[in-house]
This record gives sequence, C-alpha cells and structure tokens, in this order.
Amino acid sequence: MITSKTSFIALIGNPVNHSLSPIMQNAALQYLGLDLIYIAIPCKDKDVELVLNSFKEVNCKGLNITIPYKEKVFELCSEISPIANKLKAINTLKLNSKKQWSGTNTDVEGFVYPLKTLSLTNKKSIVLGSGGAARSVIQGLINLNSSKISIISRNKSSLDELIINFGKQIEIQGLLNNDNRAQNLIEEADLIVNTTPVGMKTTKHEEFILPFGEHFWRSLNSKSIIYDLIYNPAPTSLLKFSAKKGCMTIDGLQMLIAQGIKSLSFWTDGLEVPFEIMNDAIKKYLKKNDVNF
Repeated sequence: MITSKTSFIALIGNPVNHSLSPIMQNAALQYLGLDLIYIAIPCKDKDVELVLNSFKEVNCKGLNITIPYKEKVFELCSEISPIANKLKAINTLKLNSKKQWSGTNTDVEGFVYPLKTLSLTNKKSIVLGSGGAARSVIQGLINLNSSKISIISRNKSSLDELIINFGKQIEIQGLLNNDNRAQNLIEEADLIVNTTPVGMKTTKHEEFILPFGEHFWRSLNSKSIIYDLIYNPAPTSLLKFSAKKGCMTIDGLQMLIAQGIKSLSFWTDGLEVPFEIMNDAIKKYLKKNDVNF
C-alpha cells in the first residue's frame, strides 16, 4: 500500500508514455518487498534541472534518464561512474549521502545481453545514429570484439565527436546518411544497430517508417543481424522489413530488462531480481492490453 513513507523512482524523458519500465520495475520492487514505486514523468528540456533539483527534497530514491537527456544530466551530477564518464552519457541516477546526484550508465550491459550467445569477433558492425545511445552501443561492440564499426548519422558534429572518443580503441569510421558509400557498408555488414528514435511508438497511429528512409536500405541482405533498440512497438517497421529480407532480428526488450536489472541494483545497493520477473510482468501486461509484441 502506498503511504506517506513510500519512496519513488522516476523515469525522466520526452516522450515517456511508450515506456514499459514502470511495468517491469514495479513488478521487481514488489518481488523484493520494498516500499518503493516507479513512475514515468514527461519532462521538457527547459525543466530538467528544476525537476532534478526538486527531487532531491522529496522521497526520491533514484531516476532513469532516457531520450533526449542522457547527455544533458551529465552536468547535474556530483559523482559519475567510470563507464558513464567514458561514454559521456548517463541513464541512471541516485542520491548519495550528501543528497547530490550520482550517475552511472547501465546501457552497455543491457545492449550486449542478447548478443552474448553470438560471435561478433572480427565482424563488421554499423551503428545508426550518433547520440547518447550510440555511445553505449559502440562500447558494447568493442567489448564484444567487433573488428570494425561504421557510424551513420545526420549530425556531422556528433559523428566526428564519436570518432575522436572511440577511434583509439577500434577501427571506426563515420558517414553521413546521404553518403553513397553507406550502401556498400550495409551490404557487407554482419550487424546493424538502430540507436535513432525513428520507429518509436509515440502515437496511436504508427506509420511505416525506416531510419533514413526506405531507399537507404536497398542493399540490405539476409546475412545481416538487425538490432533495433526500440522495444515499443515490436516488431518495429525496421524489424518487419528486415525479417522479410530473411535477416535475424533483435528488438530492444531484452536490453530494456537487462539494463533495468542493473539500474535496480544500483538504486538498492546490490539487490537484484531474476530476469524472468521483469520479463513475465511485461508479457502479462502486453497480453492483457492486447498489444502486438
């Protein structure tokens, strides 16, 4: 029962209405028997600092940060974990003993979870997008011993920054999405990861849309693995398109759960729940609400 003593954890982003994090995290909190609830709070860019400062003064035990604020909250933390500092992106916060925000990033561990049974050693990978999520994916691919990473983006400045940040660890190149060389890369890629928000379910009326447009994908062949970090809807238009081409596809649900388990452990000083607790909660919710997942 929720009382005046109940504390909360919140997801901050824009948008957040599509998120399944409250479903899985509340199931986990109930499993652990904690007097905590998890809620999703939409937040405008101009209000992020105000919201984070306000939450220091109430019963807030932690936060998840999602698009588009994973980089913005960096400057609002007094403590930053080595992995978050390396990535310059934060997805999980908790208050330290001085009531200041301590930030970390659990996205790398979440990203690699569904890839652990696959061999990516000496494989060629493509990352679509150059935002905060792309940083976690690139580091995950480095950890999995991918031999070469190509980043394709609309944003040249963030693309160049990624090349500088990761170029010493792995062979990496960046292309703008309208570069003709992208077609050869797509044709030869072993793994393509979409980190852009294109295809995310933010309205009730979802149109068929692919990152960078359908023409961009004309050279895709069946040997590629297509991994879309988006988990709602699932399959996304990209994964439907790729499956028709004969590709192996992975949606973002396993990543969501795996990073959520690590976030929960961060908030509770080491407590963890079985993967199945969160996974089953999401499946029950989707079945009850007749969601095609």
